[in-house]
Amino acid sequence: MADRVTVIGWDGSPLTVAASSALGAATLVAGAAHHLALPEVPEGAERVRLGSMDLAARRIAGHRGTAVVLADGDPGFFGVVRTLRAPEFGLEVEVVPAVSSVAAAFARAGMPWDDAQVVVAHSRTLRRAVNVCRAHTKVAVLTSPGAGPAELGLLLEGVHRTFVICEELGTTREQVTILTSDKAADHTWRDPNVVIVIGGATAAAQGGGWIAGRDPGAGPRGWALPARAYGGALGEGESDLLRAAQLARLGPRVGDLVWDIGCGSGAFAAEAARTGAAVIAVDRSPGSCARTEHSARRYGVQMQVVHGSAPHVLEDLPEPDVVRVGGGGAAVVSAVADRRPQRIVADAATRDAAELIGRDLTEHGYDVECALIQSVELDTRAWTEKERSVAFLLSGRLPDRAP
Repeated sequence: MADRVTVIGWDGSPLTVAASSALGAATLVAGAAHHLALPEVPEGAERVRLGSMDLAARRIAGHRGTAVVLADGDPGFFGVVRTLRAPEFGLEVEVVPAVSSVAAAFARAGMPWDDAQVVVAHSRTLRRAVNVCRAHTKVAVLTSPGAGPAELGLLLEGVHRTFVICEELGTTREQVTILTSDKAADHTWRDPNVVIVIGGATAAAQGGGWIAGRDPGAGPRGWALPARAYGGALGEGESDLLRAAQLARLGPRVGDLVWDIGCGSGAFAAEAARTGAAVIAVDRSPGSCARTEHSARRYGVQMQVVHGSAPHVLEDLPEPDVVRVGGGGAAVVSAVADRRPQRIVADAATRDAAELIGRDLTEHGYDVECALIQSVELDTRAWTEKERSVAFLLSGRLPDRAP
């Protein structure tokens, strides 16, 4: 095992005394090409070009001598420190941090970033990173080859955002470009880069925040809000208890894309968006689309509202993680199941309609549950019945997909 491992963050500034001392004594230096070209790297040191961090960590673990790992920005923030400290390598490291690339990017843009979401985009997480950009008004994306500004722009089709693209921060080739998301695919971008994604309707600022990222206390307390919270009477299948059960079955979360088909008043779409998930709300009624947009503005959440009739309008939408089918019956449920979301919920007014939907979900390979939900609202002044609603709630879960 290496006698000593020092991880040095580099942001383009001159190395500190501690970093220079550690680097000067190194017998192995690992880093990217621009790190290994630094004049402070000892001529006789073994040089390891960082590609796979696991392979580099094994080389370092097997080295007899003093090792230094050079990394851009703060190596403890989505950086190499996590890999080096993994139990399988058994490395104890000393860290000399630098300004993180995210902090540097926001500094170049002259913007605060305590209220920003920070995500990493690579081949496995690109879609989820894009969903965060759909759902939030300020996101910093740490990109990678094949998951950069062009790919972000293409996957954000239909959602207007502004990109602040910071290329090769801290180097002599540093460049900051500001453009709209639909133009990002027209350019070739240099790695490494950080993309600040800004846009969408914002709620009125209430002074400084108290927690980094999205404030979990934003919006009203509670879920499945009553009809008056959405401007009056709700449509069939939008009762508060049915919405609560649908949200519980779907479990939308940050990084997910939710489809709400037949969004009606926008009550379900707004509450799904309040979880931090991205939402696309679909309805064939222009009035329902307008009401849904109003609900989104009222609660300061982001969503894309699409006017059109399902199932045809669904063909061009990006892949969903979870779906609520609020209208269209078995034909729409079947079209949704063809897209293989993890979970689907639907409701039916009769047992025959519920059986038809349930059979279709089963044929598509979903594990199906069905419950008859009955709610009775009472007037507590006289304890008399005010309103009664009954619906069959169906939920389908793909057993071969992540929970």
